[in-house]
Amino acid sequence: MKKLLLSLFVIVSILTANWVAAAADLEVNTPAIAALKASMQARHGQLSPFYSAGAIGLTKDGMIAVKDATAVPLSQRGSLSGLVSAENADRANLYKEIATANGHAEWQGDIQNTFAGRWIDKAQSGWFYQSGGGWAKK
Repeated sequence: MKKLLLSLFVIVSILTANWVAAAADLEVNTPAIAALKASMQARHGQLSPFYSAGAIGLTKDGMIAVKDATAVPLSQRGSLSGLVSAENADRANLYKEIATANGHAEWQGDIQNTFAGRWIDKAQSGWFYQSGGGWAKK
């Protein structure tokens, strides 16, 4: 009985996540969303070399993380940490704002999961992303 209920829960969760992603307007634009996107776009040029060097990667939860700090000179590690923190704060706020703009704050987790897959799909060749329990190179 427990296995049946667990299986049913998993199926409902998957279907709900797919429905939310299909129902949510992920391209909705508000002043707050536009500001977050502009901030992320401005930061992308600074992050790009770190992606290429394998120092950072895309996480399975729609964020970014330092994958290999040793790929960055010691003098740049503090700056990298600040960039990663700022990017993750903007990403979290972006997911929240998109859910709010859709009138469904409760969709934030599903929107974040949808974006996680999109970020990985759009990643450049050579960038790292989380897969399973480790990192994979695109």
